[in-house]
Amino acid sequence: MAIERGFRFGINFDDAFPRGLVMVGDVAPDNEFQSREDRAANRPVRQRVDEVTGKRQWKATVTDLGEEKAKRASFEITFLAEVQPVPTTSEVLPGMRPIELEGLTAEPRVGGQGEFKYQTYVFRATGFKAVAASAGKSARSSAASDDTSKAA
Repeated sequence: MAIERGFRFGINFDDAFPRGLVMVGDVAPDNEFQSREDRAANRPVRQRVDEVTGKRQWKATVTDLGEEKAKRASFEITFLAEVQPVPTTSEVLPGMRPIELEGLTAEPRVGGQGEFKYQTYVFRATGFKAVAASAGKSARSSAASDDTSKAA
């Protein structure tokens, strides 16, 4: 049995990004390409629709804090939702906020050119996790470290 091209694997956020993600800028509509002729004719801009889910596509630039290679650390993530997703965290620096994603999927792709190809992924999400979920995660982490120190 073969896995078809374009298959999306569901993945847990903590498994994909163990050190977390930082969103740079805002979430914006992912619009279709508009030619010069289309702009001159004042044709409306159309937002892309996902072929699999039928939902509107939104995009945001993120930085993977666990990636060591600068060229691969920042990339765009696509959100699939009828309305624009809104981050649940506040900015830590102007235009930058730590985020966690829900409904995360990964689609394997080949990146690079010529003899410098490598495997990469296209990540899609349905939205942002609530702030309370990340607070619980840090509480669990500190509780686990307390248990470890007690065991020693």
